[in-house]
Amino acid sequence: MLATVSSPYYSYQFPTAHRFPMQKFRLLYDYLCNSQHIQAQACLRPGQARKDLLELAHCPAYIKDFVSGELSPKALRRLGLPWSQGLVNRTLISPNGTLLTAHLALRDGIACHLAGGTHHAHYNFGSGYCVLNDLAITALSLLKTGKAQRVLIFDCDVHQGDGTAAILADEANAYTCSIHCEKNFPARKQQSDLDIDLPKGLSDEAYLQQVADALDTALAQSQADLVLYDAGVDVYKDDPLGLLDVSLAGIRERDRYVLTTLRERQIPIATVIGGGYDRDQAALALRHAIVVEEAAKLV
Repeated sequence: MLATVSSPYYSYQFPTAHRFPMQKFRLLYDYLCNSQHIQAQACLRPGQARKDLLELAHCPAYIKDFVSGELSPKALRRLGLPWSQGLVNRTLISPNGTLLTAHLALRDGIACHLAGGTHHAHYNFGSGYCVLNDLAITALSLLKTGKAQRVLIFDCDVHQGDGTAAILADEANAYTCSIHCEKNFPARKQQSDLDIDLPKGLSDEAYLQQVADALDTALAQSQADLVLYDAGVDVYKDDPLGLLDVSLAGIRERDRYVLTTLRERQIPIATVIGGGYDRDQAALALRHAIVVEEAAKLV
């Protein structure tokens, strides 16, 4: 059975008018259970991350200010999320969820986190709805503990993984690859090890070729023994923050290709769901489920 990770704290009471679809995590979990792609009793629940784990990638003062609700109004505007204890709870759990998923992938070959991909969080500030960078935290922890020797972060969210690139810029054994729309957030891009800038309006065939070429290049250059895959669905043609023209079939083919390629090469892969911003959160949850559905076919 596919190893999965989730938490009931990922979705909490949240302003319904806000652009961020906070209920999608609960809806995703419910759909996967109801469709029997996962079993509730087999889906692991992470606890809160320890301070020393978070400090592998983040400034202690920033973490303290966030947890205590002392971020400045400017910092909160940049983050884009209203502070609450619910936000603190989910934020302190989610990095542990991605780390646990990575450990499960190392054990089983493949595992899925039903959250994660907060790639806009930088060392000392949050941005773009991302408080702490679960991808950077996980990579640095695995490298520090020797659980992995070389980690590839393969980021297919429509927005550049700028925080991940910045935090891991000086870590030789963490390779960052971001495949994103060039005319999209963030306005100021960072330098990943491999950046693929996609033009607005790109559709399935050209998009899938770019993904395939980037994966080949990233694997050859990184020589990774673990991949963290950000399967963002904001590449979808009707996503309000996307600007690409990728269909549901295109997303499924992308995820199938990435997962199958890595399984064939016997490289463990841990998936996170990344971005997706549809107002119809039930439909959005189905989009996020695609990567889990495709992963379940490979176990």
